[in-house]
Amino acid sequence: MGSSEPIVGIIGGSGLGEALGAQEGEARHVQTPFGAPSAPLTLTRWNGVQIVILQRHGPGHVFGPARVPYRANVYALKAVGATHIIASGATGSLRDEIRPGDLVIPDQVIDKTQGRPSTFYEKAAVHVEMAEPFCPVMRRWLTEAGRRLDGTTVHEQGTYVCMEGPAFSTRAESLMHRAWDADLIGMTCMPEAKLAREAEIAYALISLPTDYDCWRAHDRQSPGEDLLEEILGNLQRATQCSIALIREALSDVTMLTGQACPAHDALRRAIWTDKSRIAPDEIERLKILWGRHFV
Repeated sequence: MGSSEPIVGIIGGSGLGEALGAQEGEARHVQTPFGAPSAPLTLTRWNGVQIVILQRHGPGHVFGPARVPYRANVYALKAVGATHIIASGATGSLRDEIRPGDLVIPDQVIDKTQGRPSTFYEKAAVHVEMAEPFCPVMRRWLTEAGRRLDGTTVHEQGTYVCMEGPAFSTRAESLMHRAWDADLIGMTCMPEAKLAREAEIAYALISLPTDYDCWRAHDRQSPGEDLLEEILGNLQRATQCSIALIREALSDVTMLTGQACPAHDALRRAIWTDKSRIAPDEIERLKILWGRHFV
């Protein structure tokens, strides 16, 4: 189903989260069945489109990748009416051609996380389709906007490996990920993308490569401080490019209003439990997420 007016959630990861933290707008504190989100939501408009900003790691980057309250974050965005989510995240590049400071719109993901709650529906059998983990409509919308940007390289596809962290990869792991034909390594895309699908919110990711992970040797002549400064510089450049990309995309949302996003009907065949056997209080507890399927 198309949306008459999309409400676009923007989940800012490393770099973008800090850049958007001071954005002016209406602050909204949302409580959820899964606790508080990482930060208050900020409701504002860009290019006339209503957006909702959320800092994934919280103000001051207090939540590490495994401690981010992903369920509360996605639930809170659903509670304020978000129909689409643009997420961002710093990543390592596993390919020479994906240079630090570029942007990538991934089309696939390999989930290596462990122990992170990855479903809202713990008292029912709910199996959403994840063959295409990122919304194809949103990906086309973002890539077309990327083609209109001058001076920014936007890679239109890529496979993202989501690792548990918080430590970075060993060199053997990094080489293994390359052997898997992966293009990016990061720590935050999962279970966020799965939860967005369960919440029937279209979700796309803008990856911000900051370095070449550890598969490619760094310049041994460069001191560690210089390398860190280079990575932070790449993150800052990619952050500004990602903001420009989002603003350019929001200048024309006809694709979002005119084309159906599969995620918006993700639960139609995904609830396998006999609905008469799901406790009424559980249906009510998660009404914001799945209530329309119990009418």
